[in-house]
Amino acid sequence: MHEIALVPHARLPRAYHDRHVLGSTVDASGAAYWLLAERAPGRGAGAEPYDALVVSVTDGAVETTELSGVRARWPELDRLPDGRFVVASARCDGDDGSQVQVFDGLGREYGAFSVGDAIQHLLVDEAGDLWVGHFDENPLGIRRWSATGELLWASEDDPGAGWILDCYALNVSGTAVWACPYVDFPLLEIRPGQDVRRRTGIVGGADSLAVHGERVAFLDHGRIVHGGMTGSSVERRDVALLTRPEGGPVGRRRVASRGSRIYVGYGPLVEWGVFDLGG
Repeated sequence: MHEIALVPHARLPRAYHDRHVLGSTVDASGAAYWLLAERAPGRGAGAEPYDALVVSVTDGAVETTELSGVRARWPELDRLPDGRFVVASARCDGDDGSQVQVFDGLGREYGAFSVGDAIQHLLVDEAGDLWVGHFDENPLGIRRWSATGELLWASEDDPGAGWILDCYALNVSGTAVWACPYVDFPLLEIRPGQDVRRRTGIVGGADSLAVHGERVAFLDHGRIVHGGMTGSSVERRDVALLTRPEGGPVGRRRVASRGSRIYVGYGPLVEWGVFDLGG
């Protein structure tokens, strides 16, 4: 099997390596973000809110934002187009309306709402809406929310999406959203104002995917599985092993799928590499 190496994309500056990494992501424009704290937050009932630092890296330029009163114990992070940050707790024990926090540019809480337990993916699109994919056999499937907490779309209401129990892979870029969910792992194409288009998939369990024209690539257990889309299916074309930029297995990782790109955070989550299907 031949190999494809990730291309280095962004690195957390060494000055922040002594802090605890709570989460990290890459947004729709390619900027990388890290959510840091002095220590891991407390767990369970009665745990106090904590202060956190967001470090943003764009083309080597570094910015920092202090967030006050973060409540998420298992944080998911992204940034809105207007500069505000979204921090959500992946697990939600109760519906108290505070699972998702929106922070303004000064790090103050601007608003809060809930989207449901077991967040696997939280990705902000270019319009500023939040796409949330759920795991843990959560029948909520995939949903689209406004930044003020208004439910705009739900896969459970679209017959074309089928029965979704776990959203394994979610790609958000521009006006198109792509997903590969459990149980049957089809490739779903979701576009505003249109019925979901469903194609028979070629892998089971891919955690990310990239799309470029009629080509698609799935990241499946360290392999890049290439395929070509037809009207109703995906046809397998090639398989390659994904490696770190310097070679060697990627290992445990975090992913963010954006259009033709799969961003991969690896190691202790201080580095992001990228695989670009359109490159």
